[in-house]
Amino acid sequence: MKPKTKTYIRSITKNWGLYLLLLPAVVLLILFTYIPMYGVTIAFKDFNTMLGISGSPWVGFKHFERFFNSFLFGTTIKNTVILSLYSIVVAFPLPIIMALCINQMRLKRFRKVFQVVTYMPHFISTVVLVGLLLLVLSPSVGVVGMLARAFGVEPINLMAIPEAFRHLFVWSDVWQNTGWDSIIYLAALSAIDPALYEAADIDGASKFQKLRYIDIPMILPTMIVLLILRSGNIMNVGFEKIFLMQNSLNIMQSEVISTYVYKIGLLNMQYSLSAAVNLFNNVINFALLITVNYISKRVSDNSLW
Repeated sequence: MKPKTKTYIRSITKNWGLYLLLLPAVVLLILFTYIPMYGVTIAFKDFNTMLGISGSPWVGFKHFERFFNSFLFGTTIKNTVILSLYSIVVAFPLPIIMALCINQMRLKRFRKVFQVVTYMPHFISTVVLVGLLLLVLSPSVGVVGMLARAFGVEPINLMAIPEAFRHLFVWSDVWQNTGWDSIIYLAALSAIDPALYEAADIDGASKFQKLRYIDIPMILPTMIVLLILRSGNIMNVGFEKIFLMQNSLNIMQSEVISTYVYKIGLLNMQYSLSAAVNLFNNVINFALLITVNYISKRVSDNSLW
């Protein structure tokens, strides 16, 4: 028996109680995550509910070719990528900036009130949030419509303007989640050794210098890890919110892969085609995650693995 194998066996024997506690989680992961992966084979078959997964005929890459040749292929890919990149560019740095600002607040009462106020929108459900958007932006009864009429301007239905969809989607998400997303950066900032700030005070460093040379470098590993995780989801844009904001007037700007998969899979019952589209989406996300992680590891020595 190899020395490494003996070491592993001794480790398992010594810590058998911890492995026993881990066993239920491993079993659940296998049952509900890995075994269902068998269903992805319907992307390569003409799935028939009467024949089942194993009995359906194998067709290879037929459904992938259908998606690549469809007129919505370019539209869904473009909308998905643009929305994701727009969200990353806007929504990724703002929680960092907010966490740095909160960390500089010295009045504890004001700091707590500010944190509560910025965290609260996160607990609003997506359905309620979209309902608020529809009410506020309504040209007839909404706040925007009333303000426009008060200034003698004809109200505009922003939800019906395709060009406005991306801005409404991203900035409403910023309002809802920036405060909540800043928590992890605040946790990283709270772990910084106070001796660093004391040394900076002795050297006469200003608040901006502390921010630049202590705060940002110390939370940089956290920033990089979260950026890698977000990069691995570039092709995934939240389905529920987009679907609720979608209408026949903004469809060419709002149709993304997740809504397309829902429509062809559940509404049109083209299960094999929807599975093929979703599998293609996941493969792209996985490739992006591996690539960004590799680049980060080579450039900054910070990575997921």
